[in-house]
Amino acid sequence: MEGQALGLLLLFTSVLWPDNAATLENGIDIYSLRVDCKVTSRFARSTITSKVVNRANESKEATFEVELPKTAFITNFTMTIDGVDYPGTIKEKAAAQEQYDRAISQGQSAGLVKATGRMMETFEVSVNVAAAGKVTFELVYEELLKRKLGNYQLLIKVKPKQLVKHFQIDVHIFEPQGIRFLETSSTFMTNELSEALSKTITETKAHVSFNPTIDQQRKNPGLEVSLLDGDLMINYDVRRSSSSGDVQIINGYFVHYFAPAQMPALSKNVVFVIDTSGSMRGRKIVQTREALLKILEDISSDDFFNLVTFSSSVSRWKDSMVKATVGNVSEAENFVKSIRDGGATNINDALLTAVTILKQSEESEVLPERSVSMIILLTDGQPNTGESNIEQIQLNVKRSIMDKYTLYCLGFGFDVDYKFLEKMALENGGLARRIYEDSDSALQLQGFYKEVANPILKKIQLEYPDNSISQLTETNFRQLFDGSEIVVAGKIDDNELNHFIAEIKAQTHTADLVYKVEENIAEKEEALKQSQYVFGDFVERLWAYLTIQQLLEKVILATGDVQKDLQKKALELSLKYSFVTSLTSMVVTKPEDQDNPIVANKPTEERQSEDLGAKQSSRSHKKMSARNPLLLGYGGNGQHLSKQFLLSRVISGERLSSANPIDKDTHVRNTAKQHPYIRDTHVRNTAKQHPYIRATHVPKIAGQHPSIHDQYTDFLVQLPNQGDPICISVSGEPKDTIDLIADPDTGVWVNGTKMHRAKYNYFESFDITYKDPDVTISVSRSKITIQSVNVNTTMSWFETSPVKIDSMQISISKRILSITTDGKASFIIYYPGSPKRFLQLKLTGVHHFSNKVSGKLGQFYFNSTFDASADDRQTAHETLLTVQGKKMQATRILKKIYNTNAERADTITCWLVNLKHD
Repeated sequence: MEGQALGLLLLFTSVLWPDNAATLENGIDIYSLRVDCKVTSRFARSTITSKVVNRANESKEATFEVELPKTAFITNFTMTIDGVDYPGTIKEKAAAQEQYDRAISQGQSAGLVKATGRMMETFEVSVNVAAAGKVTFELVYEELLKRKLGNYQLLIKVKPKQLVKHFQIDVHIFEPQGIRFLETSSTFMTNELSEALSKTITETKAHVSFNPTIDQQRKNPGLEVSLLDGDLMINYDVRRSSSSGDVQIINGYFVHYFAPAQMPALSKNVVFVIDTSGSMRGRKIVQTREALLKILEDISSDDFFNLVTFSSSVSRWKDSMVKATVGNVSEAENFVKSIRDGGATNINDALLTAVTILKQSEESEVLPERSVSMIILLTDGQPNTGESNIEQIQLNVKRSIMDKYTLYCLGFGFDVDYKFLEKMALENGGLARRIYEDSDSALQLQGFYKEVANPILKKIQLEYPDNSISQLTETNFRQLFDGSEIVVAGKIDDNELNHFIAEIKAQTHTADLVYKVEENIAEKEEALKQSQYVFGDFVERLWAYLTIQQLLEKVILATGDVQKDLQKKALELSLKYSFVTSLTSMVVTKPEDQDNPIVANKPTEERQSEDLGAKQSSRSHKKMSARNPLLLGYGGNGQHLSKQFLLSRVISGERLSSANPIDKDTHVRNTAKQHPYIRDTHVRNTAKQHPYIRATHVPKIAGQHPSIHDQYTDFLVQLPNQGDPICISVSGEPKDTIDLIADPDTGVWVNGTKMHRAKYNYFESFDITYKDPDVTISVSRSKITIQSVNVNTTMSWFETSPVKIDSMQISISKRILSITTDGKASFIIYYPGSPKRFLQLKLTGVHHFSNKVSGKLGQFYFNSTFDASADDRQTAHETLLTVQGKKMQATRILKKIYNTNAERADTITCWLVNLKHD
């Protein structure tokens, strides 16, 4: 629901000065600035046109800057310089990459559209204007307005930074349902400026005009300083005569708006899950307490609620859900006042606790039968204790909720992993929202709660005839809140169809309801065609806009071929309808004598965190580089070497000089005076033949058999009748989650996560999932979590009591975890403990895998053979291994592997195969 208002910021700069003398000195003068916004049935098209003249005697740079809503898609941009048009063209991102890279290499701002605020993002382009030259900028974007708390809002941020001779804003609204009310307000309005604002409202149309003169724009008489610095807001809503909603039809496409009026609210059951870790210290925790106290004050007496706080551990306010009586609310307020910060961030256990509270309350029939249950998570950090693998947390939460409850994730500030929260919320029927760390953070929290405070319908289904309607947008909705609206669009395939028919099914607080819709198609089309506000194909474009948004949302949840197919569909629509989305870019052309073309990309919410982190990282790198550029991977010429090239130089025994730059992303360890510039790598000195190298994950060093002696290996695979086993090491960045085994036929899946500390290339956690019995075992260095239909338990590495689930037995002895089950692959996981602190996995019963087994490890268990014979392998130090048709290098070496005791490792001879995580 972020960014539900339509808005734009009119900000035109060219090193613009606040007084007339400075403006004349700079030479750039904005003589016309116009905004024309047409809204037809909630779909808005806005055009911003700015005309500039350079009154100086030399060329000057003019910058066009506009803030537009995050939910809007740019559809067109054109610069007209001295009568010549220079248009922006929308292309697939890959097709625009060359221009993007060129702009970056030349130090230009290649991202013309960048996230800047809560609901807005900035479009910016600069161009040189010759003396006495003129330039016209025109930007067009489109957006479907969403209803929030009972109205639609157009937020127009006005900030021209100078007096403008011809300044005009025109907003035309056409709503066939009828306009119920329309209000305007402003943060900069004075008595003089109010005379320039006018509005005209009829039954179905409204026109708002703002056309201030130069004198009305002045901050003070005689000064050339503009008053126009703030927000112009237009709020309105439509009439709703039918509970079944309103349908608009034109050119074979329809849009159906559904928002029944005056419906009683359903009872809701809400668990507030509040992060109280150390990072919440200070204003964050104060504002959180303030917001919760206000929310508790407003909570309905028919609702049930509970509070869960978490840091390193999890605390419940109550064991079960309680009704919002005066006494319970008062007690909860005292609990909130006592909340203090401190500790780490255990998101996984906190959310599972919230789900358990709802389930137990539901099973004990504490909660009303026809009610809506939701979890609202507020966190400012990333999971760093308990289960810290974000993919596993998402899986745990999804399996626990099982589509019964809605999860809303509120990310406080920019330290959160927003992508993680967004996917987790979407998977569970909710949404993610960023709470901006500002003076009004408490109001942001309260505002979000108000949006979801009054559910009026649940389990809503909109049904349309299959034989005449196609290409439908989403038609199933978990709930509808008072003051919001459901929008469905689609295509009418039957050209001979006279009547549009639909049916809506939903649950209220007392009964199941069915609404029926029947509209005369010819009458509906004629009504829209007669309106001067309609831009011909608006319903089709509305359908495309909504379809693209929903496809991009599904992309977040999908994987593999399904994800690629969704991206392909969204890309095709983005290009067909000329929308700048996350899959397309707009290449902005300029005159040949000016800078190269630059590219406008659609920012995403999670990019804001990345951009902030990149700025901080850039500052840190600059400081470090000033001290010692070589340690950052820069040589005397400031160039970069690739990681592959650097490693080949090290492995071949060459010495590096200061003229040989080192890639800053390569981990090279300084182990000898001969290599003073090598740092932080997994290349280790263990052999006389290479006194400057310690070999780990190095597959080929001539003349050694089998003297390369890496300490440990990730996995040990014993192929039938193949002699020495295969030691498999999988490289990956810290926190990478790697698919190790996937066998859908036997129902076994395994993935692992690399350690956080880059100096160790080992695994820190494994997740093993069985389909039958339905069990997930999450193994980390701190604990073992077991989840099934009837079991949800946590074990330590020092447990003695086994857990039995059907034919499966899970037991621990001396930090060795055994997972055995009849007829399926079984596992042994070793945890040596301090100081090694990594996990090593071994498989047993591998003959139970099917021929469809895949994954980094699983691929070896079907159709894998050595190219060399057993006799040849006895004397060879390297050979090739064919794994499901792929050739892999294998090097015969010594390795350490745990066998029956996690305290002691045996040295064995094996064939080392190095795999890379893509």
